[in-house]
Amino acid sequence: MEFQKIDMETWNRKETFLHYWNQVPCSYSVTAELDVTSLRKTVVHEKLKFYPVVLYLLTRLVNSREEFRMAVDAEGMPGFWKELSPCYTVFHPETETFSCLWSKYKENFSDFYREYENDMATYGTRKEFFPKSGVPSNLLNISMLPWIHFTAFELELHRERNFLLPIFTLGKWIRRGGAETMPVSIRVHHAACDGFHVARLFEELQKQADSFACYL
Repeated sequence: MEFQKIDMETWNRKETFLHYWNQVPCSYSVTAELDVTSLRKTVVHEKLKFYPVVLYLLTRLVNSREEFRMAVDAEGMPGFWKELSPCYTVFHPETETFSCLWSKYKENFSDFYREYENDMATYGTRKEFFPKSGVPSNLLNISMLPWIHFTAFELELHRERNFLLPIFTLGKWIRRGGAETMPVSIRVHHAACDGFHVARLFEELQKQADSFACYL
């Protein structure tokens, strides 16, 4: 759980960070449709579960870009986590509640999928909000709304002005024409990244979804 502090005097984002940290602190959300046609074909062919596959792709992508691993330490100093692991929602239909479960990220997909399956088998039916103990600080928050195909999703963190990590929300996939699409929303802090970085993330996510078979 390594955290590397930023040298503010040599950081090329210093002025931008300070502006959106002090003068105009703000966050923003962007929703885009991900074409999951190829991804779902691979998932079905390989008899995999769709949710952990998307968790893996998002976490793998975020771990490749430091602007999405940015946080502040206990002293309020900005830095980057070396690596994030996914924290994801698990819905309990019998109580209409959900839990937040986390799985240790593994760069190899098969290793991560095994980690996810083990965690779900152990904690997936437990009703606590955090059923798995030892919750680390370096987590990537991802939630799923499989009941609705939304076109926009706004997430507000009223008391978490200093929360710099992204938060992802996934929606229901639908068939449209000859393609299957799924809405993906990301909430980010403007001090950590700009629209350029978010646009690049969505572009890279689409490429990884299209080529997921190469990770098997």
